[in-house]
Amino acid sequence: MAEATGAHVHYADQSPTTTSPVAGISSSALHRNDTFMSTTTRRNSEGYKDEAFDHTKLDEKEQPNLVRGVSTRTKGSYADSKRYTYVDEDYNLYKHPQQESQDSLVHNAADIGRSGNYQDLEYADPYNTERAKPVAEKAGPLAKFLGEGRYPIEQRIEDKKRGIGRQKYPFLVWLLTLIMTCTFIYELVVNWKQQGTPVSFHPTVNYMLGPSSAAIIHVGARFPPCMKSVDGVPPTLEMGCMNNTANPATILCTIEDLCGFGGFHDEDPNQWFRFITAVFLHAGFVHILLNMFAQLTLSAQIEREMGTGGFFLTYMSAGIFGNILGGNFALVGIPSLGASGAIFGTVAVTWVDLFAHWKYQYRPVRKLIFMTIELLVGIAIGFIPSHLGGFLMGLLVGTTFYPVISVTRRHKLIMWTFRIIAIPIAIILFVVLTRNFYKSDPYEACSWCRYLSCWPTSANDHCKGHCHNEH
Repeated sequence: MAEATGAHVHYADQSPTTTSPVAGISSSALHRNDTFMSTTTRRNSEGYKDEAFDHTKLDEKEQPNLVRGVSTRTKGSYADSKRYTYVDEDYNLYKHPQQESQDSLVHNAADIGRSGNYQDLEYADPYNTERAKPVAEKAGPLAKFLGEGRYPIEQRIEDKKRGIGRQKYPFLVWLLTLIMTCTFIYELVVNWKQQGTPVSFHPTVNYMLGPSSAAIIHVGARFPPCMKSVDGVPPTLEMGCMNNTANPATILCTIEDLCGFGGFHDEDPNQWFRFITAVFLHAGFVHILLNMFAQLTLSAQIEREMGTGGFFLTYMSAGIFGNILGGNFALVGIPSLGASGAIFGTVAVTWVDLFAHWKYQYRPVRKLIFMTIELLVGIAIGFIPSHLGGFLMGLLVGTTFYPVISVTRRHKLIMWTFRIIAIPIAIILFVVLTRNFYKSDPYEACSWCRYLSCWPTSANDHCKGHCHNEH
């Protein structure tokens, strides 16, 4: 029995005193306090279990109900009964039954007034950095080449929105840039040996700041008289040699000598490889700097998205076809060279990407407007037939090999239809225009095509373009 200034409080079998003059505490409040203290004593006497979790028993059968992320606190006989677990500031008691061990961590947290240990909870395994990324189902060789089946469709869409391609580095673009830089240095060395300066200023000034026309022809530019028989331009026609600096020319060489590479076989020009070598040559510093800037930015991104294999096929086919189309309809007596046709082929791939992934593009309408302006400006300058040819072939080959994301069966069917159509069209264009190039007069197939890259004047024989001595 406890005594407090005339008031008696009984904890066991005695009834509490009805009045309490101390601090104005009523007997009802003391009664609630007595009930709460009795509840606490009863909990301890009934053997409530609060044991720490033993991690060594994770795999044992003694813990069949173990669930990751939930409390493993054991419960005694008191856990099954309803008990008071919450007391407010006025000692009002509320019923709150014990939560089951299968509840989440938040709901299964320790009650107010109850202590707990972190060992009572099981934690997830640490993150494994070597865990493999989720991959899609296995696909065939063609699907892998087109970028299908390598990653789940959701990841491919997210990568497309973030500008992440199939590979991290554009190795082929770097290699092509290195080769083109080396060949340009070789051009400068050839001109320096013949004229004493790497840049030609005599007999005419090269405004691209590069070698003379004779040096450009000698190292492999596209020049029809070196590739086939041209009416009015026999292999014995004399032109200014590479070391000629006078105007009019005083040092003359035949076209066969100027073309180099061991001359012609069977007395007919047959240097067909100039369709390829011209892609790697440039007319001067201005020319190569502009092309390499476009190649290291735009073309490099296309290689990242397509992969090296598809990019190589697109780049080279666009460059070669640009030279074939240019050889058909450009001026016969003017050499042509450069990677512009190949780069325009990669520009065409960006159009394939825009329309195939319209809903994944950021502001596609504005992008379409800017791309249209860039295309018109690019076609308006330089050797237009080569640019147009490269762009056209880039569309066809790019449609075939660009890794398009097809979410629906309908979209996939449309893309494969375009691919099936594009492949034979590309082959037909190569065959038809190559045969037309080797005709005596390619302009018979298109009489007005010569004016795409020529403004008719008396200086160019009204776009006839026949070779003559430099005057």
